Amino acid sequence: MGMLVFIISGLVILAYCSQASNERTYQEVVWAVCGKLTGVLCEVAIAVYTFGTCIAFLIIIGDQQDKIIAVMAKEPEGASGPWYTDRKFTISLTAFLFILPLSIPREIGFQKYASFLSVVGTWYVTAIVIIKYIWPDKEMTPGNILTRPASWMAVFNAMPTICFGFQCHVSSVPVFNSMQQPEVKTWGGVVTAAMVIALAVYMGTGICGFLTFGAAVDPDVLLSYPSEDMAVAVARAFIILSVLTSYPILHFCGRAVVEGLWLRYQGVPVEEDVGRERRRRVLQTLVWFLLTLLLALFIPDIGKVISVIGGLAACFIFVFPGLCLIQAKLSEMEEVKPASWWVLVSYGVLLVTLGAFIFGQTTANAIFVDLLA
Repeated sequence: MGMLVFIISGLVILAYCSQASNERTYQEVVWAVCGKLTGVLCEVAIAVYTFGTCIAFLIIIGDQQDKIIAVMAKEPEGASGPWYTDRKFTISLTAFLFILPLSIPREIGFQKYASFLSVVGTWYVTAIVIIKYIWPDKEMTPGNILTRPASWMAVFNAMPTICFGFQCHVSSVPVFNSMQQPEVKTWGGVVTAAMVIALAVYMGTGICGFLTFGAAVDPDVLLSYPSEDMAVAVARAFIILSVLTSYPILHFCGRAVVEGLWLRYQGVPVEEDVGRERRRRVLQTLVWFLLTLLLALFIPDIGKVISVIGGLAACFIFVFPGLCLIQAKLSEMEEVKPASWWVLVSYGVLLVTLGAFIFGQTTANAIFVDLLA
């Protein structure tokens, strides 16, 4: 809940800087406000983060499909079935049939209706987890339930997941500019409501899911429930729907960044190279899609992916908005700085410091604990 203050303020800062600079995407705002070097670093970070998130989404699809197929095929847990029920085949089939066609179009506005359904599905998942905790099935026996972390540093192991869960900052700038009347004050109310809803969903799912299974809970909580539970099977279907609509949105952000980097490397202004845009977009989408699919097929644990890219999420939530706030205030020409100016600059420094610490700690932990262990 304390982190939520910083998360919401970061979204408001980005909207303010977008309006001031007249730019319409996250990376363009950072370019305009903070300069070329910071802009390039931001674009590279967005490309890596969105690429890793797309891998995580495909892993989630595989996790949920495994359980649904086990119910439909009436197979016991862990048993191997026919070739068409193999995880790698089902992930690939779903990706080619649904995700690839949704990722190729130039615009993503048509997905707003499916995205609304995925939000409703997320509420359903939370309701199921809470209900299963209050009225548990007989076979659900919780493991060891820890009441405090092993050490104070262990608290920060949760930071990648928190940052990954609340990171919507990269796509927030286009959303802000798509409003009928993009005003910072209205935007502040919108993002506060959205983050409070997300907080309720995450806390309900996280707390009740952990108390149901204890330390034995799976990183993907729905995998801890029996395959034959129909209410949970519906929740799995909703999760798949949510991911099917989320992958193209993250890919859209990543593709725009890669396109901008490539055209700048070629020395061609983005707005001038429209003739070959379609061919370049299709090629970029295919390469991105195939690489994420291949990696998802051979990385079965979503926890390892989140631990690596969660640190980057901290940069988008804290570091870049903090830098934008500092630069925006430093560019003001007033000779006598009011007290509010110093407060905002200090807050920007706090955001950058906090984000740098979380990024360094979580990334080091991911390398030495998750990847090298």
